[in-house]
Amino acid sequence: MKSLFLFLVLLSNFFLFGQSFKDDSLSILFIGNSFTHMNDMPSIFNKIATAKGKVVHVEKNTKAGASFHVHTTRIDMFETINSRKWDYIVLQAYSREFSHSKEYIDTASLPYFNQILDTIKLNHSCTNLLLYNTWGYKNGYTEREDINSYEKMQDSIISGYKYISSLYNIPIVPVGMVWKYVRDSYPDINLYVEDDAHPNKLGSYLSACTFYASIFDESPEGVITSTISKENAVIIQKAAAEVVLKNYKEFHLDQNRSSIKYYRTKNVKYVAECVSNYPNNLKTTWDFGNGKTSNEQNATCEYQKPGNYMIKLIVEDQCGVRNIYNKISFSAPKKPKKPIKSKPITNSKSKKKI
Repeated sequence: MKSLFLFLVLLSNFFLFGQSFKDDSLSILFIGNSFTHMNDMPSIFNKIATAKGKVVHVEKNTKAGASFHVHTTRIDMFETINSRKWDYIVLQAYSREFSHSKEYIDTASLPYFNQILDTIKLNHSCTNLLLYNTWGYKNGYTEREDINSYEKMQDSIISGYKYISSLYNIPIVPVGMVWKYVRDSYPDINLYVEDDAHPNKLGSYLSACTFYASIFDESPEGVITSTISKENAVIIQKAAAEVVLKNYKEFHLDQNRSSIKYYRTKNVKYVAECVSNYPNNLKTTWDFGNGKTSNEQNATCEYQKPGNYMIKLIVEDQCGVRNIYNKISFSAPKKPKKPIKSKPITNSKSKKKI
């Protein structure tokens, strides 16, 4: 089977904005409220990324209880946005802000959300935006009948974030979906502090794992943490991977990314399958490192012999020219061992005459 000859199934490329394999650092800004800064969740994400060999620069700018309206009154938030050209900016609404109807969201949130987006794009038009889809309170919000249970509130929040995502084509980081998965599958794991709304350390760890899987398109499994039990950490890591990676395209997390799958086939052909997803690109060029090129967004190249090759993707869009590199390596099939010739068994002892 072909799968038996896979060397690397998928290399997710997160080297954006002119970065290469020699400089894979990413700058990430979290904008939100206590659901973001509780237990210093961005720092937990940073530690997971570092433990997995990623180089990231992470900052947060938050205010407890803040909606997008409140955020637009904060000069320090705008100063932080303008402080550097961010690769990613995460936007988190107030915990109940997107649990309302579309009509309510249109008037109560979108005018202020637009102000923040305009500032981000004016600062750096190539910044990737991410929506931090949060969770429902443990028992819902009893003052509103439409969200007076966890299930109602969670469904409403998910619906609200999907609505914003569809309007602006912004990917969703599905923390609320992973939260629901853990609640349903492991009811003994509590993710809340005493107020039944904010996250405890497990809840913040869940958020951080979900962000890792969403940004790097790989599982956070394998990272050891001293703040929570290994058993719970493994459960949460696997839950984040299960929800995020199986639904990556559904959450639009595959935008502005490229990936390469390369393998040796059973009949000894060396193949690289290259995929790029840059929705606003003007021109795409694949340089396969063997003298061949392609201007197709998704291209396949067959190599004549094993060895190391540097594949270069050149994307031209309103952000300029991005050069994205991936090194691939094909190994030749092992030569079969020569059979060892068997020797006839001889009896060296002479027979004695009787």
